[in-house]
Amino acid sequence: MNPNDVAPMMMAVTLFLSGGLVLILRGPVGKALARRIEGKASLEPALMERIEELEHRLAELEHDRARVGELEERLDFAERLLSPPSDRTRDAAR
Repeated sequence: MNPNDVAPMMMAVTLFLSGGLVLILRGPVGKALARRIEGKASLEPALMERIEELEHRLAELEHDRARVGELEERLDFAERLLSPPSDRTRDAAR
């Protein structure tokens, strides 16, 4: 191989690879990479809405769980207040 033929061959290979890379990145693979880089989910909008709805419901459940805990504490306090005095002295001794 002639050393003078290496440069044109390298330019042709580089041009061919660059063109192929551009074609690949302009298609669905490139769009998926762009979404990934931007940090956007590649999920369908209907699925995203469903996820947001579930997150909202989870937050409501956590709030309700906290309220139930408070109500349990209040019930325990009311039961202690309403219990007969003999039970209160035994509970205090423990």
